Amino acid sequence: MDGKSIEMLEFNRVREILAGHTDFAVSRDLALGIQPSSDPDLVSLRLRQSAEARHLLSLEPNFSIGEIQDIRETAGMAARGKVLEPQTLLTIQSTLAAARHARSTVSKHSDECPSLWHIAKEIVLLPELEQEIDDCVDEMGQAPDYASMKLAELRHQLRETRQQLMDRLESFLNSRKGQRVAQESLITERESRYVIPVKAELQNEIEGIIHDVSNTGATVFMEPWITVGLGNELRQLEMEEKHEVERILAALSEEIGSNQTSLSQNIDLIALLDLTLAKARYADRARAAEPAILSPNSSGEQQPLKLVNAKHPLLKHKAVPLTVELGRDFLSLVITGPNAGGKTVALKTIGLMTLMAQAGLPIPAETESSIPIFDGVFADIGDEQSIEETISSFSWHMNNVVRIVQSATQNSLVLLDELGTSTDPSEGAALARSVLLHFLSKRIITVATTHYSELKVFAHSTEGLQNASLDFDPATLSPTYHLTMGIPGGSNALATASRLGLPFDIVDNARQMLGKGTQEMEKLLSDLNAEKQRVEELRSKLEKERSEAEILKKEWEQELNNVKNERQRILQEARDQVASEAAELQRQIRQANAELKKAKSRESIDTAKKTLETVHQQMKSPAWQTGTTEGEEETEPTEDTISVGDEVEIMDTHARGTVLSLLEKTGEVEVQVGQIKLKTNVNELKKVNPGGEVVPPRSPSVKKHVRGRKSLAELDLRGKRAEDIEPELDRYLNDASLTGFGEVSIIHGYGTGTVRQIVRETLASHPLVKSYRPGKPDEGSDGVTIASL
Repeated sequence: MDGKSIEMLEFNRVREILAGHTDFAVSRDLALGIQPSSDPDLVSLRLRQSAEARHLLSLEPNFSIGEIQDIRETAGMAARGKVLEPQTLLTIQSTLAAARHARSTVSKHSDECPSLWHIAKEIVLLPELEQEIDDCVDEMGQAPDYASMKLAELRHQLRETRQQLMDRLESFLNSRKGQRVAQESLITERESRYVIPVKAELQNEIEGIIHDVSNTGATVFMEPWITVGLGNELRQLEMEEKHEVERILAALSEEIGSNQTSLSQNIDLIALLDLTLAKARYADRARAAEPAILSPNSSGEQQPLKLVNAKHPLLKHKAVPLTVELGRDFLSLVITGPNAGGKTVALKTIGLMTLMAQAGLPIPAETESSIPIFDGVFADIGDEQSIEETISSFSWHMNNVVRIVQSATQNSLVLLDELGTSTDPSEGAALARSVLLHFLSKRIITVATTHYSELKVFAHSTEGLQNASLDFDPATLSPTYHLTMGIPGGSNALATASRLGLPFDIVDNARQMLGKGTQEMEKLLSDLNAEKQRVEELRSKLEKERSEAEILKKEWEQELNNVKNERQRILQEARDQVASEAAELQRQIRQANAELKKAKSRESIDTAKKTLETVHQQMKSPAWQTGTTEGEEETEPTEDTISVGDEVEIMDTHARGTVLSLLEKTGEVEVQVGQIKLKTNVNELKKVNPGGEVVPPRSPSVKKHVRGRKSLAELDLRGKRAEDIEPELDRYLNDASLTGFGEVSIIHGYGTGTVRQIVRETLASHPLVKSYRPGKPDEGSDGVTIASL
């Protein structure tokens, strides 16, 4: 990648943001040095690792690398024979523990995060070394007694010898002579020897070795001769202890040195793992996503670059989303628009999104975005004129353009800010057109910003080029930073100058100086942008209405499903009830059969068996299994058959609409109800006359059944409250009479006889009832009353 262009696009600042999400010095260095790659497989792998890291952090939100230090140099020193200090050993131990924890955490999710596991599984575990350091160095950086048997024995001897020495000194201090010659009853230490403070004028009264004198000379610090032997023994034990500790540290250092390669490899792997986790943390913070990565096609041509709602990563919440597609319908995009309107930001956004993706970084854009693999991203952005080098702005820009022309290939991305500026406008515009034609002829994806009207016309009239503009709000006289494709934009320099405070008379005078053609062009562009904004508002409104209609459609379909489910529930309850009654009837027959055997009479038994068989056959019939009962007839094709264009009523919801199509395979009908299209079964519809009345059935034979209800020829009042029986029976008799039944059956059961009494009293006085009687044995006996109408 071109280093100068990377600098112009401020990719270094993205690196710094990424580095801020690392937990480890080595991974921070990796982040600061991350480079875009032109290898599509490597880029895809890095993005896949980032996606897996985001998933891992969602499963393990507290996971981090932990207390890792860069121990590569330390391990190298140990390999060269250096004995490491205890604190250094503790650092190595904590690094080993953190590496083990990182590997273990990723291992738990290896199936979901295979790319991360591919990294983590290479971490070399050294549990023996980790344990040895733990055994030989405590948390204070000291070798504990149990570091070795010899050290434990030496420490034991040291404690005993020191105690003997202290006891002798205390005994002397407590003696009459000691109390007289000692400056104070104190045991202290000088030159690693235990001494007592003695009055200088009495020092000759005791035998011993003077190790120090006080500043005033009044006190000498003497080691009494009676403790010199013990002091020498103590000193020798201390030297042996030191040598044993050094031996232990040397052994540990030697083992660390022998594992230098593994330790260095672990640091590299952990740094890569931490860098990947940093990418995931950045992605979550920036609401970034992994774009699709596209390689050149079989002909070697570059694939289109597509950004959907991309945001400049350095502007955070201030960024206005950018949606653009380059390389599909056109190769070169010319962006125009107001001063300070966001043209350069749009240019940098396109460049940064590409660099980030090719560096394996998620980009702040929608997942529908796709980035082709470029072999180079070349930019000419900014102004670095130099007085010392006598380089003008134009020369600086031209140096960049020359470098890009010489280096860019068919698979490069070229970004040019204010192409042809800083010189005579006519020459600059001509030069800009020629440069754009050059890149177009090489089929190089190019984006350029400009204020030249000539380039707007050129882009409009040249195949392969496309205009785009950053919108300007005439109401506020300020830019909106929204990119509109297909329409050039005005510079709005006068409006911008006025907004920034330039006096009105100066701005107005400048407007008068503009040529008529220029004024008309600016007005045309302004009108076009206003119309574009109006169309966009209308599109948004229509999209909102479409979404609302879709929601309403789903609600209707859900309501229909609820109605169908309720109907099935009612049918099932009816079936269960009939099955229960059949079982009861069978029990009664068995009981009657047993009783009648004694009387040698078979006539009643045969009658009951025939009744039971009739019930069984009805329950097994296809009509019963599909939810119909005796009396419900299949609808024969008639002239009233529902057809496309008919007005119909949905029986369950009473909603009315128009038939759009008949789906023969499924037996469903597509109906338009208002703005909603519904699908329902043809049996759920009634045809409606143009006047709005429901078409009556042609055949009077279908009169005893309403889908989901029992036949009107039978009324079951079992379980009803006494006060509800008479009004319900009255309604039933009226319905039965109007339907044309000559005889009806009222089921009241046996029970206490209260329901039977109310039923028969009502029938006795009802004007529609000619007569009534108890049921016969095959009709339900005295648990049923049969009424003639």
